Amino acid sequence: MNQKYKIALLSGDGIGPEVIKEGVKVLESLRKSLGCELILNELPVGGAAYETEGHPLPTDTLNVAQEADAVLLGAVGGPRWEKVDFSLRPERALLGLRSNLKLYANLRPAKIFPALVDASSLKRELVDNLDIMVVRELTGGIYFGEPRGVEFLTDGKRRGFNTLVYTDEEIQRIARVAFDVARKRSKRVVSVDKANVLEATGLWREVVTEVHKEYDDVTLEHMYVDNCAMQLVREPKQFDVIVTTNMFGDILSDEASMLTGSIGMLPSASVGGKTAMYEPIHGSAPDIAGKGLANPLATILSIGMMFKYSFGHEEVSAKLESAVESVLNQGIRTRDIMSNKMTEVSTQEMGDRVVAELEK
Repeated sequence: MNQKYKIALLSGDGIGPEVIKEGVKVLESLRKSLGCELILNELPVGGAAYETEGHPLPTDTLNVAQEADAVLLGAVGGPRWEKVDFSLRPERALLGLRSNLKLYANLRPAKIFPALVDASSLKRELVDNLDIMVVRELTGGIYFGEPRGVEFLTDGKRRGFNTLVYTDEEIQRIARVAFDVARKRSKRVVSVDKANVLEATGLWREVVTEVHKEYDDVTLEHMYVDNCAMQLVREPKQFDVIVTTNMFGDILSDEASMLTGSIGMLPSASVGGKTAMYEPIHGSAPDIAGKGLANPLATILSIGMMFKYSFGHEEVSAKLESAVESVLNQGIRTRDIMSNKMTEVSTQEMGDRVVAELEK
């Protein structure tokens, strides 16, 4: 593989730097085994960037991200920045990256490894062989809609407001992503909305139904978001691909992640523009930051998604999944997935174990 890839490394806050460090180990191992050239540029983002640059998404960081072939993000945010002006909070960096990189589709797989079936909060028979893909619209909806804010009323009381907005085009493109993904899986899509209450998601249902006519080999079912939330814990294996709005996808993908045993296991890909962004779906977890307790496997699996979706090397993704599965089968665990008779290791040790498997 005589190719060159530029990767922007955005470690961020909390456990972000710890998991990205392990991700770099994996990238260095792949560099040697694949014979490719990886140019890694590490830049500040989130709260760390706010502390040093006065803004969660500095111009230099955004410029390097836009010029990269892919972005690998750790995590952003934490309670220390909760008093900061809303426009300068670490989480705004995420929205800025998604918007500027035109990342309108977030792919969040919820796949359970056989060794972790008993770590799920649900019965084994409900989650064994579970493999769901949540396709979340990422640059529209209530997180981006205007007007938004908090205003004072004439009686001195305050009123907060946000706006849920979707256009035909925004819905069409995310629907096509979902149907295209489903074609490579079990050819089943469930579109999730609240069309009985929210007009914007009534439009969502109408447009998704229209786009579905282009994919007669894929089945489509519509489901209200409250029913979907219930069905995910009642009978999760009924789902293959779920496509939904920004906010609903944010919530449902976190729910789906816990079916697998730990949010620390799940990667994600944000795609749409020239440069895609990859990140573990866990947060910055400031309570365990710096203690060597973070699970780096979601970051490592995100690198697998990077090679699959950005670099076109699905075999590398499969190789990384196999290495992770092998480590788990040996009973190696970080604290979040620890159970009886298993061996607990640190963040660094888990990264080392995966690299050792890759290099066998």
